[in-house]
Amino acid sequence: MDKEKWATAKAKLYEHCLAQATQRIATARAALEAAQEAGNTETKSSAGDKYETGRAMMQQEQEKNQVQLIKAIELKNQLAQLRPGQRSETAGPGSLVITNHGNFYLSEGLGKINLEGSIYFAVSLLSPIGQLLRGKRGGEAFFFQGKNYGVVDVV
Repeated sequence: MDKEKWATAKAKLYEHCLAQATQRIATARAALEAAQEAGNTETKSSAGDKYETGRAMMQQEQEKNQVQLIKAIELKNQLAQLRPGQRSETAGPGSLVITNHGNFYLSEGLGKINLEGSIYFAVSLLSPIGQLLRGKRGGEAFFFQGKNYGVVDVV
């Protein structure tokens, strides 16, 4: 694949990651709203302990959904800091690193992405492989989980 095709793939990966973050926000908001609605419609029964237990469980569910919403918003904000059109000689935030054992998009830890028949891994720079990829240039190598990785190119 030539440099222009890799750059196009990188831009599509960025859009895919942003779409995932947006979907996570929508899902967390919907779950939070549903939990709040369930809490608002709960009526006190004659069994006071049952009511209090149900209320506590709904409160925990709301708190869990609130945390998920905050994390999803943070994810989207972190992705927004990336510049998909920017090219660098060394691997850093937003880089697409092509290796002999896979293609890695240095963004956030969103995992395996199948894009137009090719497999990419969206990894955080804080992950073990992300830390090894940081600063690498085409032609350099590193060792990870029993494999010797060779960096073919950085886009």
